[in-house]
Amino acid sequence: MWKSFLLAGGIFACVLGAEMLLIDSAEIVPLSGGGDATTFQAPDWAPWTLLSVGAATILHFCQLPRLGGAAPPSHFR
Repeated sequence: MWKSFLLAGGIFACVLGAEMLLIDSAEIVPLSGGGDATTFQAPDWAPWTLLSVGAATILHFCQLPRLGGAAPPSHFR
């Protein structure tokens, strides 16, 4: 189950980083409809950090062993 969370977190970080590269700023509006909207602008280093952390997490996911998975063939022992 932890492998699934690692993969989901890595994909989420990559997608969020790619979004931050494409979008300059975002306006956050409250769900209630009342109140003022706030503008979010990410720092310059945030997209690249999210992309690199996400990619490293996905690569780490690929290297994790399977728990309860198939054992190597007996002729390799």
